[in-house]
Amino acid sequence: MSLSLKDVEHVAALARLGLTEQELETLRDQLSSILGHIEVLNQLDTDAISPTAQVIAVDNVMRDDTVEPSLAQDTVAGLAPRSYNGFIAVPAVLGGMDEEGA
Repeated sequence: MSLSLKDVEHVAALARLGLTEQELETLRDQLSSILGHIEVLNQLDTDAISPTAQVIAVDNVMRDDTVEPSLAQDTVAGLAPRSYNGFIAVPAVLGGMDEEGA
């Protein structure tokens, strides 16, 4: 399959790419080559292959979910640059709290 220069210009415009004539020509050749390879793959008979086939076994590697002690809330709030009522105070993203966190 061969793309026209107009096709490549359209794709470049969608991607908001400003390309020179030389770059457009290079991309036309490269994209046409990629589409040619895809066309070869499209000719393969895949009816007997399930859509979720894997070439290797997939196993989840999970660790035990164990409860472990963590830092006290006052300790963590004390490490933060600002805190308010035992919680870490951060600048408001959507408004609501003043600069002091009150």
